[in-house]
Amino acid sequence: MNTSLIIAGATVNQKPLDWEGNLYNIAEAIKAAKQEKADIICLPELCITGYGCEDLFLSTWVSETAISKIPEIALLCENITVLVGLPIWFKNHNYNCTCVIKDKKVLGIYAKQFLANDGVHYETRWFTPWDAGSINHISINGSLVPIGDFQFKVDGILCGIEICEDAWRSNRPACRMQEKGVRLIFNPSASHFAIGKSVQREKLVVDSSQLFECAYVYVNLLGNEAGKIIYDGEVLIAQEGRLIQQNRKLSFQNMNLVTAEIHFDNPKYTVADLSYKRIDRYEDFVSAVTLGLFDYMRKSTSKGFVLSLSGGADSSSCAVLVAEMVKRGVEELGLTVFLEKINRIDLLDKVDQKKIEDSRKVIIAHILTCVYQATKNSSEETRKSAESLAKSIGATYFEWNIDGEVSSYTDKIESVLKRKLTWEENDIALQNIQARARSPIIWMLANIHQALLLTTSNRSEGDVGYATMDGDTSGSLAPIAGIDKYFLLKWLKWAEIHLKYEALNYVNNLTPTAELRPKSSDQTDEDDLMPYKILVEIEKLAIYRHLSPLVVYQQLYDRKLTDNHSLKQYIVKFYQLWARNQWKRERIAPAFHLDDFNVDPRTWCRFPILSSGFEKEIEDLKNY
Repeated sequence: MNTSLIIAGATVNQKPLDWEGNLYNIAEAIKAAKQEKADIICLPELCITGYGCEDLFLSTWVSETAISKIPEIALLCENITVLVGLPIWFKNHNYNCTCVIKDKKVLGIYAKQFLANDGVHYETRWFTPWDAGSINHISINGSLVPIGDFQFKVDGILCGIEICEDAWRSNRPACRMQEKGVRLIFNPSASHFAIGKSVQREKLVVDSSQLFECAYVYVNLLGNEAGKIIYDGEVLIAQEGRLIQQNRKLSFQNMNLVTAEIHFDNPKYTVADLSYKRIDRYEDFVSAVTLGLFDYMRKSTSKGFVLSLSGGADSSSCAVLVAEMVKRGVEELGLTVFLEKINRIDLLDKVDQKKIEDSRKVIIAHILTCVYQATKNSSEETRKSAESLAKSIGATYFEWNIDGEVSSYTDKIESVLKRKLTWEENDIALQNIQARARSPIIWMLANIHQALLLTTSNRSEGDVGYATMDGDTSGSLAPIAGIDKYFLLKWLKWAEIHLKYEALNYVNNLTPTAELRPKSSDQTDEDDLMPYKILVEIEKLAIYRHLSPLVVYQQLYDRKLTDNHSLKQYIVKFYQLWARNQWKRERIAPAFHLDDFNVDPRTWCRFPILSSGFEKEIEDLKNY
């Protein structure tokens, strides 16, 4: 005997409450699974509503509307079993559920038992965990079906479900499934992207299949669904300790499906198809951000991006990432589909289908406008860096000088104060007015183009508030605010070589500087702050691991990053600037979550705006 099933896993790129669009993607996935003669298909967690509905999950009508879509989906399920995610209000509680439909009939509902409630996830705000082992009944489409800790059979194979967080707990549902003889476990997920996270996921899936002597199917959501969180759309299928199938993650497609024929009685007959290889950290980063930009632009129905291109590392990163978005989107989707998806089909008659590289530059010219906004403190080196990069990628490029605007502001203040402003006495004010003077005009250009203004702040600047509020923090979207400056500097050198952006040679040979003080001061970012390499190490311990200043010093002491006196000074400066600048982090533009953590108080790191500023803790460090 050799019982086998063709298993499909399909990721979909959804949008909160986009009932028509979400169901269209689900229908396309089911259709594709049928074409592959799949016996069963698993779709991601909460894919009917979208995972990112936030407090809308507290509205009972959202669940009611989602349930009302089940009959429509069921009509598509002839001769196939489909697992689809949705929220369900039941007995005055809201549950995160997966509905199982077989041959047009609802078999039952599995309810999530463990809720994600750390980092970027706040599921306990919206959902109630289901009690393990408990089964109740609910009316769906006029039929009474089981809801809760539910298993089901397909062609004699007992199947079970773990939803995302369920699988990451020691007392996970799969432990009890094994006792019941479950041989196929599905994990529909909405697991946020983080650089390198795929390695952990793959280990979980493969180890689970071995530990529970089963086939294990993992299916994640895809894309920038709601603005900040990116899902990589990973699909993994493993059997008894062996990875069988994986897909191309971070795809620009709305739907991505893979299948595997699983032989349950003779696993050696199950054929592995592993054509997609794991990508490194730098490729992981660029793949995620380009998909995030693509989805943010099209889902916000914006016409493109505007960027104040200083010639420095941060703004250059943003420019390259937009160019890569176009390159990757066109390569995967083709010119016509790409333009349709970004709502710029008007550009189709301006491109040549036979000259793809030239066509990409035409598209970039219409969706990315870069401006170098000079002052008397700007250098020829940064101007050349900005101009060379913009022209090499095909962006529309402008230059103008804002000294007149800066003088207008300073003259008015000097008039009312009846004194001249000096660098010795008014350093911060004179720096900030230059950054702020750039903001209104670049916003004006973005408004005229109906485009998104990109903010260029990175996470290291967010840590210590090294950014001018209403100046270089102005914008609609902060694509690199979730990553540290030390990583970005290394990524830019990688991108110059591996992505072939030769114009990055200019910025890669510049020392990072705000260029806000007179040229004679030789201002650099690291002189203003500390070496970025050290800042990153302090950040990991202070923010990610929540350690006190003294413990951070003790842990870094033996690393020999710098002399001990300087190390103490850097740690003190970090904590003082961190505490002082929470109000800035509260106002950072929406940013992508890219690393294991971020400093966005709305998604990961909450801190009081007013506090003692670690006074006692800093004193303990100084006296150590």
